Amino acid sequence: MQDQITSGVAGQKNKTYALAMTALMAAVTCVLAPMAIPIGPVPISLTNLAIYLSLYLLGWKWGTVSYVVYMLIGMVGVPVFSGFTGGLGKLAGPTGGYIIGFVPMAVLAGLVIDHSRSRVIQLIGMAAATAVCYAFGTAWFCLSMDSTVSAALGLCVFPFIPGDVAKMLLALTFGPMLRSRLERAGLYRG
Repeated sequence: MQDQITSGVAGQKNKTYALAMTALMAAVTCVLAPMAIPIGPVPISLTNLAIYLSLYLLGWKWGTVSYVVYMLIGMVGVPVFSGFTGGLGKLAGPTGGYIIGFVPMAVLAGLVIDHSRSRVIQLIGMAAATAVCYAFGTAWFCLSMDSTVSAALGLCVFPFIPGDVAKMLLALTFGPMLRSRLERAGLYRG
């Protein structure tokens, strides 16, 4: 009986910790994502960096939840999307597919990060997951702007590849380091 009570308390503490960290990483995403460099129809933002860091700190499930919380905050009109915008209109607009595409990106990259300690495999997983996000966003852009795939790739994907690779490398460098420091401080419960 005592073991059940103890494990129940430990489980509740882990859930409370996960919820608090999820809220914290959603807040971090809300701070980083609006800071964007407008270079065309799709701005350069730090959204994917925030997502990758949350995956290292929270795992695929809670990391994805933290992004969905951020997305819901933006959907109700809080200006947390790139360029300090918000609302359903942003999702319905030409870049809405990228915002939605971050969800499967988080799941796929998070699963790889959770199941492999190889940084090469993690980088490949992040790159493949980013390609899925590009596919969602490009398809959405083509439909909403009546654009060809080649034109959409030229506007919305190719210019972003170097920056996205840099953000993956930053996450690959700092994500494990942050997780390790939290573990040593007794604050990480992965």
